[in-house]
Amino acid sequence: MSTIFVTGGAGFIGSALVRLLIAESDWTVVNIDKLSYAGNLESLAALEQNPRHIFSRSDICEREALDQLFATHRPAGVIHLAAESHVDRSIHGPAEFIQTNIVGTYTLLEATRAYWLGLGTAEKTGFRFHHVSTDEVYGSLGETGLFTETTPYSPNSPYSASKASSDHLVRAWMHTYGLPTVVTNCSNNYGPYQFPEKLIPLMITNALAGKPLPIYGKGDNVRDWLYVDDHVRALKLVFERGLPGETYNIGGHNEKTNLEVVDTLCALLDQLRPRSGGRAYAELKITVADRPGHDRRYAIDAGKIGRELGWSPLESFETGLAKTVAWYLANPEWIAHVVSGEYRHWMEKNYSNRTTE
Repeated sequence: MSTIFVTGGAGFIGSALVRLLIAESDWTVVNIDKLSYAGNLESLAALEQNPRHIFSRSDICEREALDQLFATHRPAGVIHLAAESHVDRSIHGPAEFIQTNIVGTYTLLEATRAYWLGLGTAEKTGFRFHHVSTDEVYGSLGETGLFTETTPYSPNSPYSASKASSDHLVRAWMHTYGLPTVVTNCSNNYGPYQFPEKLIPLMITNALAGKPLPIYGKGDNVRDWLYVDDHVRALKLVFERGLPGETYNIGGHNEKTNLEVVDTLCALLDQLRPRSGGRAYAELKITVADRPGHDRRYAIDAGKIGRELGWSPLESFETGLAKTVAWYLANPEWIAHVVSGEYRHWMEKNYSNRTTE
């Protein structure tokens, strides 16, 4: 059994994971993604003809499609990343988050369980359902302290509440039905190929276009930043070596205020792509009304995955951000396609022969 399913594999973290699995393992990857607005197969252009990357345009809420995929490909496990993931969108339209993140996870769990029950003893034991979640399920920290795997859940947004619900479903399917599951909760990801609604790519794309750089409130909300390639290395490790029933927190050990992030980005761009007239990018900063229920601080204690599985981040915030900015500067076409919506036409043209509905 050399095949695994990756749901949400056309998204930011999912596509980074697919690229890693193809490059650094022998797994054949069935990439399951419904291609919502943030799904972008142009991020996987290098794998277009790779026989170990099989793309299926499928919705995790559709049980019949999932059953057919399991019957056809017979995977050794599932890494589940498919989710609606943007807090602002969840505030203005929570229904889609409830549907995908809760109902979708339930439907995927049931399809997985039905398939898993039909496996032989050894395959059942070796099977893994790896659910990828967020540190936002834990709520907001004060000035001190870190989230651990035993921190009580206290989600504060429709997004984090939907992810907390999905986490609980996964744990329940392990304890009730015996399905071998693992859960990971990560801090804020950044890096190449990130959809420009998130802070770092939004600031880069706005700055390059000479647009304002909007910062919520005073810009003093703190996040722990994790370079996406470090994250997906951890996901591969947990899927292959993590113990069923366990949770592993994954963080970058890089606490920064939003204002610090934007100022660092502006300084990098001043060096790498100076504005005309010698003007500083920081001049584009503006403050906007704070987001409703904006959590004050997130920070992860990633000691468990370090002790038990030997993982640690390779990138500091400074090195990871430098790589990220350099990638965006070197890939204006990718940015232009996302901003204009052209990436959807690219997918239809280049992946139509490898996409199943």
